[in-house]
Amino acid sequence: MGDEQAAGTSHGPVLPIWSCDGCALPWPCPTERRKLRAEFAEAPLTLALYLGAQLARASADLTVIPADRLHRRFVGWLR
Repeated sequence: MGDEQAAGTSHGPVLPIWSCDGCALPWPCPTERRKLRAEFAEAPLTLALYLGAQLARASADLTVIPADRLHRRFVGWLR
């Protein structure tokens, strides 16, 4: 987390396409997933709630992507 922030690299979502601001992969990208796991290490339920809210927001923008794929992308990796 620190190295990327020090370099000014963000891995936040670019809306409404939900790509990563730092690497252009679908958000949350692998780097952002690692950052989120570390940030919410003591609060995994909070992380799941946050990502669930992002899934709900993204589903309004990404209507062409099947719901099961969006679910895997946003919260399925938490398992």
